[in-house]
Amino acid sequence: MNTIPLRAYERTVHFADTDAAGVVYFANLLRFCHEAYEDALAQLGVDLREFFGSRGLMVPITEAQVRFLQPLYCGDRLRVTIDPQRLDHSRFQLSYTLYRAEGDRVAVAQTQHICLQLPERRRVAIPDPLSCWLKSALEEGGDRTD
Repeated sequence: MNTIPLRAYERTVHFADTDAAGVVYFANLLRFCHEAYEDALAQLGVDLREFFGSRGLMVPITEAQVRFLQPLYCGDRLRVTIDPQRLDHSRFQLSYTLYRAEGDRVAVAQTQHICLQLPERRRVAIPDPLSCWLKSALEEGGDRTD
């Protein structure tokens, strides 16, 4: 695992994020990851409405997995880091690590994405903003320890 996050996203766990037992509902961990992904795109200067709306580009998630390590509760401060990786010309993977503010690792997750051109839904190359992010992650990753 990389020691330096490429992008970090922070939020507070809200009551609405929890289930009847007072623990964060399992599906919300993926929602937190997706929020971190959108935040990373915004940090790159990507206009999300334009990027996903007007260009006819679709970037669906094709695979998702989460490993739960510790529960999260209402009021917990959460930090999500992302480590992006290019898989091929049209697919990439995002690896997430979720931490409590105190530093405890609470979950790890991965999502795989594919870039498709609409309306024919054909595979296309990863567009520039994402491609640059993936390239910078590879370059920075070479200087990091696992």
